[in-house]
Amino acid sequence: MKSEKNPWYWIPLLNFASGFPYAIIISVSVLMYKNLGISNEDIGMYTSLLYLPWVIKPLWSPFIDLHATKRKWFLAMQLVISIAFLIVGLTIPMQHFFVLSLALFWVGAFASASNDVAIDGFYLLALTKDKQSFFLGIRSTFYRLSMLTANGVIVLLAGFLEEKYGDKSKAWSYTMLVVALIMIFITVYNFFMTPNPEIEQEYIKSNANHKGSFTEVFATFFQKKQIGLILTFILVYRLGESQLMKMLSPFLIDDVAKGGMGLSTEDVGIIYGTFGVAALVIGGIIGGIVISRDGLGKWMLPMILTMHLPIIGFVLLAHFHPSSILYIYITVVLEQFGYGFGFAAFLMYLIYVAEGESKTSHYSIATGFMALGMMLPGMASGYIQEYLGYGNFFIWVFLATIPGIILSRFLIFPYDFGKKETEKQ
Repeated sequence: MKSEKNPWYWIPLLNFASGFPYAIIISVSVLMYKNLGISNEDIGMYTSLLYLPWVIKPLWSPFIDLHATKRKWFLAMQLVISIAFLIVGLTIPMQHFFVLSLALFWVGAFASASNDVAIDGFYLLALTKDKQSFFLGIRSTFYRLSMLTANGVIVLLAGFLEEKYGDKSKAWSYTMLVVALIMIFITVYNFFMTPNPEIEQEYIKSNANHKGSFTEVFATFFQKKQIGLILTFILVYRLGESQLMKMLSPFLIDDVAKGGMGLSTEDVGIIYGTFGVAALVIGGIIGGIVISRDGLGKWMLPMILTMHLPIIGFVLLAHFHPSSILYIYITVVLEQFGYGFGFAAFLMYLIYVAEGESKTSHYSIATGFMALGMMLPGMASGYIQEYLGYGNFFIWVFLATIPGIILSRFLIFPYDFGKKETEKQ
């Protein structure tokens, strides 16, 4: 049963609700802990462990798939996330804030991972195949836009409050309270604006004969053709990005004497919250349009290359340390455009992998492996960076993208997958 409500009303903020808490927990927490005096090694290790709920979410995704509606799940989880962020804001001024905030981020991470499962399933249920392809770019764009809002606007707010109060603990406490209010607003909006393609009684009835199929969901996934190659590709595709994401903020704010760029928190927020946002939006929209027009086969390799090549810009920054901030803007714009444009191909491929029965759970399993590929390298990133230094670290990050590029050439999928039905021959 497909929704008749205009997807433009609900897709943007629904996917914003998926990416925003993820970015706060996985990315913004890195900068927050760096500013509050936590070491790079501890940041890399413990914030990477926060990926774990996204790694193991396939274990409970069939439960979400079989009990209640996806809409009820994501609304409930968004409320839990809001409460978790609210309490994080209250714990930051406390003596043992690191342990307390990590525990609350864990609660938020489990809720956010469950929220993602429900939203992914809702997206597949509420839209027809051709609309899924068309809105993939929009969905990816607003997901990434939410991450840039977190890394741009929220970081900018934290930097402003640091300057205003001269107290980083108070600044980040107030910032997290604002984050909680944003999540509350998003939850209320999604309550009123999302459609209801799943009628409760019909949904329960249609799933009644699948209650005992929990193990079958996993079995059918691992019976897919090329499953070994597929899982290897998913695990290594973001091998470079997983490490880049953890150490990029420390690189930008560390002193030049330590190999960093010596920027302030406010500088980082401005860079990612202005031109970075624009580049991401443009890249994501174009990525969805070209896949919808031509299919995934034509664009898979160009998109992967566009996503990874901008890492060279960070290699150059780390080695030459240009005095003009313009070079940092250029590097970030290229990286954000490449990410917005290129990641659409990866998401479309995951949709292909999830094709068939239990697509919600199969998509969750695929993204769980993706999260595992982010968590394990991220845990080691702080130690690798400390050992290599920023310059050699970014060279290593770039080399880490090569296995995914090579494996992508051996994947088998319909050349026109994702292309509009009306344009297929």
